[in-house]
Amino acid sequence: MTFTSTAGAVGLIGIGAMGWPMALNLHRRGLAPMVRDIDPLAVARAAGQGLAVAESAAALAARCAVLVVVVVDAAQIDEVLFGPDGVVQALPPAGAPQTVLLCSTIAPEDTERFSLRLAAQGRATVDAPISGGPARAGRGELSMMVAAAREDRERVDPLLGLMASVVHDVGVRVGDAARVKLVNNLLAGINLVAGAEAIALGRRLGLDPNLLLKVIDASSGGSWIVADRMPRALAGDYAPRARASILAKDLRLAVAMAQQAGAATALGDQALAVFCATVAAGRGDEDDASVLRTLYPDF
Repeated sequence: MTFTSTAGAVGLIGIGAMGWPMALNLHRRGLAPMVRDIDPLAVARAAGQGLAVAESAAALAARCAVLVVVVVDAAQIDEVLFGPDGVVQALPPAGAPQTVLLCSTIAPEDTERFSLRLAAQGRATVDAPISGGPARAGRGELSMMVAAAREDRERVDPLLGLMASVVHDVGVRVGDAARVKLVNNLLAGINLVAGAEAIALGRRLGLDPNLLLKVIDASSGGSWIVADRMPRALAGDYAPRARASILAKDLRLAVAMAQQAGAATALGDQALAVFCATVAAGRGDEDDASVLRTLYPDF
């Protein structure tokens, strides 16, 4: 699948843990995305790899017909879209409506709010949160959930195929992909805490944690996130691929969404408490597998 020149240049805002491998993936595929970040080190790294760097989100928006936003939270999205140097301060390139892909994990009502404000500026929104981690992002093998008007989705379909190996069509209602992503991350957080609890229990019982993890991965207790995170944790590697503070943020959003819907989240509440304790212990910038050390400090 190719992304044709009719769609125009692609800009990527936010080249951190996920945005950077996404940018490199597109660059290797010959798409030459323009990038923007507020971190000088990230900017220098991008320039060193030969990527074009915009001096502001507005400058990027003036050049690119499609904008991929991969920042941390709704506050950062608000700033890059509507701030003094934000996207809406620039006239977009001529042609089809400028399309903004919101790839961050945020509350659905924030996605809806951003979409309405962008529409008032003549810009289209594709609700497109991502999952899979930095390694899969770098290979273009993300899982992506997409909700958008059909014509907006079709405009960027080839680009989605370069970033994700699985694209889930959630529907046409912007905000629904954000809802699906939060449900997924609620389960991911629960599974990770449960897996860490199981490994910690095994350690207290005198079992070899690596052997226990091998058995769990091959048996009914296995889950993708435990299989992905725990081997690194057991090796003492807590370098952040996905920071604990990020999943803590996602769990807060998911629990709040459930409360608004009148749904109980007994397990989600417990998982959130463990993540909050992890962040409070000063490990928010560590990998989210550091919940294992919250449950069993000797790891």
